[in-house]
Amino acid sequence: MAVYEDWSTERAAQVIADLKHLEGATMPIFHALQETFGFVPDPAVPMIAESLNLSRAEVYGVLTFYHDFRREPPGRHVVKLCAAEACQSMGGRDIEAYAKEKFGVEMGETSPDGRVTLEPIFCLGLCACSPSALVDGLLIGRLDKDAIDEIADCFANGKSFGDA
Repeated sequence: MAVYEDWSTERAAQVIADLKHLEGATMPIFHALQETFGFVPDPAVPMIAESLNLSRAEVYGVLTFYHDFRREPPGRHVVKLCAAEACQSMGGRDIEAYAKEKFGVEMGETSPDGRVTLEPIFCLGLCACSPSALVDGLLIGRLDKDAIDEIADCFANGKSFGDA
């Protein structure tokens, strides 16, 4: 389970300043902000735009184009289910439906209790072990309903999947 800092403009400004010198700095800045805060808050958009001499529309366009960037804080646990073709062909859609039912949340949403965020991800590189997922940063191959049950039980007990 990732632990994120609370949003602060000062900390965001530091993250942006540390990376703005990079060529094509927009994406590294987005990744760093999301690693720091768990999401890329809307107030970061004008900060990035000013720092990189881009329009707010350009920055917002990049932020909203990529599915991996969140604009809202995630749940305590993040489950990313692979939505690529190999995983779909091996029962990924059935696993997705089961996970949505089990966690009580739709794809791209966070449960009302803030416990879990369910997100699609497009290829984890585990095609030979599909369907696959990324659960609190841990890669899972050959995902099935029993694994979803085990993950849900861990979360219900306040643990991350994979904790001993």
